[in-house]
Amino acid sequence: MEADESTASANPVPGITICGSLMLVTGGTKFLASRYKEPSGSSYATYLTRSDLQRNPEPKQQPGFQLKVVKDDLFIYDCNTAIKNSQNNKGENEKSSGKGSDNILACAFSSSGTYFALTDDSKRLILFQSKPSWKCLSVRSVIRRCTSLIITAAEDKILVADKSGDVYSYSIAEPESTGRIELGHLSLLLDVALSPDDKYILTADRDEKIRVSLTGAPHNIVSFCLGHREFVSRIFVVPNYPDLLLSASGDSTVRLWEYKSGTEVDCCHLESLHPCEATNMDKKYAVSRTAYCCKGNYMAILYDCIPTVSIFQLDTDAQKLIYKQHISLNHKGWGIAFEETGGLWILQEDKQAPLLFYQPMDGQWQSGTEEKGLLKMSKYLHDNWEVFEGCFGKESCYQNLYKASFDNMTAYLQRKEERLQQKKTKRQKLEHESNGQAKSKPDHPPGDTQRKM
Repeated sequence: MEADESTASANPVPGITICGSLMLVTGGTKFLASRYKEPSGSSYATYLTRSDLQRNPEPKQQPGFQLKVVKDDLFIYDCNTAIKNSQNNKGENEKSSGKGSDNILACAFSSSGTYFALTDDSKRLILFQSKPSWKCLSVRSVIRRCTSLIITAAEDKILVADKSGDVYSYSIAEPESTGRIELGHLSLLLDVALSPDDKYILTADRDEKIRVSLTGAPHNIVSFCLGHREFVSRIFVVPNYPDLLLSASGDSTVRLWEYKSGTEVDCCHLESLHPCEATNMDKKYAVSRTAYCCKGNYMAILYDCIPTVSIFQLDTDAQKLIYKQHISLNHKGWGIAFEETGGLWILQEDKQAPLLFYQPMDGQWQSGTEEKGLLKMSKYLHDNWEVFEGCFGKESCYQNLYKASFDNMTAYLQRKEERLQQKKTKRQKLEHESNGQAKSKPDHPPGDTQRKM
């Protein structure tokens, strides 16, 4: 059974990804990628690109700083340009390919950063080589619109989860080959994850379930992680503790699992972290983005339609999530990403300050406005702000995934009361008509009156 294709795909939210020294930002049909960290030894130098010099031939030099010209390494790709390429790669899936908006739905880097893959709203899987320079390797058609993808640690396959509940694998070594179905659910898939050794594949769906299967034999189900009461929006295996799984859901919880046995070891109720808003019973704390940093075992979550980022620390000895801090945003948050050293980057809906950077200091994350890559990447996004056209002011991307509650008993009792009232009214009307007819009859027959006279 195929899920409703209008769910969570028509207006994908922009996102940010960091892989080593490379930062990539998606928005609409495009993505921008650049090295956000300056070359080593840049503490006393101001680096300018050639495009900067074209706009300002005589830049001001700060006292004690050298002016150095570096290559403008910004790479921009528009999925609209992949239309012609995809015509030659449809093959047997040509009939199932439909017209779409070309918006990017999901993307991921390989563990080494050598490969980058994305899927768009036109049902295409586009594979890139990002090292030593960006190069598009293939454009392939997929059966259904996708919700999530991941590249194996061996960097030989791309696993793509789609809206019909299936997971397909696509070869990297053979970039023109078609996909092979690996497993399927009966409901829409929202996320897919792998264990660091590629032994287990984990899938999360709309119907509250997390399934754990063997990658080599996906029909062999190892366990189910059951406990969420709404759709499971995000899952990932903790990289430096590969026996643990973290999940987030529309039920306003983040849970920690020993996924091989399906055992829940900790549950954090997000509404309890917002006591000031506890009286609002309609408030939902669904998690739209997650990020994890191995240095310190920190996890950050971004809420859906709530301008707040929450940071937790994973206590592996006690197997618990410890709440550390809230970061309130002045604008809607689009994405979050940790760098290897623990710095947290936030992408937000603000042209003047599209990026925020927070770094850990004395156990708290504090704004770092002096970060070298912040001005560079913010300027790139500001100058290419049209990338995010159509992404502003969007509502929740999960609003159609929540369970619809029906109070059938109240409606039944109401209809029953209406039927009883109708019967009572009808009975009273009949009694009234019968009494009226009885009063209209004479007391004595006419014959008796004539005999007396």
